[in-house]
Amino acid sequence: MPEFAIRKIAVFTEEILHDGGPKPDTARRRGAAMALVKNPFAGGYADELQSAMDDLKPLGRMLTNRLIAALGGDTAAIDGYGKGAIVGTAGEIEHGALWHVPGGYAMRERLGVSKAIVPSAMKVGAFGSRLDVPLGHTNAAYVRSHFDAIEVAAPDGPRPDEILFVLAMACGPRIHSRMGGLEAWQVKGEDGLR
Repeated sequence: MPEFAIRKIAVFTEEILHDGGPKPDTARRRGAAMALVKNPFAGGYADELQSAMDDLKPLGRMLTNRLIAALGGDTAAIDGYGKGAIVGTAGEIEHGALWHVPGGYAMRERLGVSKAIVPSAMKVGAFGSRLDVPLGHTNAAYVRSHFDAIEVAAPDGPRPDEILFVLAMACGPRIHSRMGGLEAWQVKGEDGLR
């Protein structure tokens, strides 16, 4: 049972009041919760990694709960999500892929109806690397108004033997979204696409 010892947790939110046009009726909120953890696989190669996803499930639940609280606690208002990881240079990209199940399913469990795939980005990066975590609608991947990204970084990591695991959420569409396509109010919620 590998140990992903947590060195640091950070949560931040932002409120977008306008984007160069008229002020919207409701500000868009989005945020991210991140944890810098020890990478137990750093510096070597392990054939079997999948069982380590179970060890990360508590971290996924904790970051999900902290991010929901930071966004005001109303899960019904959250309609966008994404996840990501930056693996320190002594690790490999596959170590970031460990986050798919623990991060994605933790958000799905708490947000209720969420049939769309959780967008994801990961990379191997040096100290201070930044990551654009993609955001998409929670229930229908084709909702263009929710295509977005939130940039994250840990100023003091990841160290070579660490991983930065990230969850991101949003409340509402991009400010001034006007690219057409499927609108959030048109979502049928049957297949995760429309």
